[in-house]
Amino acid sequence: MKIQKLTIENRPRVYALLPLAFPHGNYETGLVKKLHENGRIMHEWVCIHTSRVIAYIAFTNAYQGKEICGLHLAPMAVNPEFQRQGVGAELLRFALRQEAIKEQTLYVLGEPGYYQRFGFEPCSTPICTFDKENAHFLSLRNSVTTSFKVGYEPEFKAAGTPSSLLSKRRRSR
Repeated sequence: MKIQKLTIENRPRVYALLPLAFPHGNYETGLVKKLHENGRIMHEWVCIHTSRVIAYIAFTNAYQGKEICGLHLAPMAVNPEFQRQGVGAELLRFALRQEAIKEQTLYVLGEPGYYQRFGFEPCSTPICTFDKENAHFLSLRNSVTTSFKVGYEPEFKAAGTPSSLLSKRRRSR
C-alpha cells in the first residue's frame, strides 16, 4: 500500500472510487469533479494498492467571510472492500502530518465517534451551514471564539446534499 499526492492521471480512478464509497448518491463525485474543473486549491492524497486507488482524502479552504480560516476535510473515501481494515485511518494520519495540513485549523462534517479518534472535537463555533445544530461538525486546532457561519467553496452547495447526510437521515428514521 502506497500513499501519494493525487495526480491528474489518477483523477478518473478517484471518480470511480467515490460512488463505491458513497452509494447513496453522486454528491461527492460531482463535488470533486467540479472542484477540479474549476481549479480550486485542494490538498489531495490517494492510497494505492496493486495499482488500484483504494482510498482518497481531500482538503479545501474554509472561509470566514472572504478570508481563509482553515481547511475542510471533505471528502474522505475508502473502497468498501478495504473498509474496517485501517486504510482510512492510515490515510488520515498521513494527511494530518503533511506540511500543508499540520498547522491548519481543520473542520470536518462526519461521524463524531470516528473523527474524535484523531483529535477532532465537537465545535459550537463556527456554525456549519450543512449541519445547523453542529451535531456532526468537528474541528481540530480550532481557537475561534466568535460565532460565524463557516464558508465552503461554491461547488459544495452547487453539488446538492452530501450523501453522508442523506444516509444519516435514513438511519435516524
